[in-house]
Amino acid sequence: QVQLVESGGGLVQAGGSLRLSCAASGRTVSSSSIGWFRQAPGKERQFVAGITWSGITTVYADSMKGRFTISRDNAKNTVYLQMNSLKPEDTAVYYCASGVGLNRGRLGSHREYDYWGQGTQVTVSS
Repeated sequence: QVQLVESGGGLVQAGGSLRLSCAASGRTVSSSSIGWFRQAPGKERQFVAGITWSGITTVYADSMKGRFTISRDNAKNTVYLQMNSLKPEDTAVYYCASGVGLNRGRLGSHREYDYWGQGTQVTVSS
């Protein structure tokens, strides 16, 4: 089993930046791919970015490319999501999730992930 705890959310003005962290613990964390998803009120859960266990492969949703960067520090069992040039439409609860052995083609589907964190709220004001 894997436990995930997100942090780093908050209120920021449009154009600002935030860095989210996903601290992972558990038996399979070192071999787990990690994905970030978000969900705004009344909307479906949306893929944001994903990274394989090695950190070599990263995948982004089109609307996040160039603004968001996902990275991981396996020594700290932590995955980061650096979010720059934030927009009001980025407002949502952001979740990290883990799945063992996910490759590039599977990172973008929430159904591929086994464990989820509780989420952290990101609010971008205009």
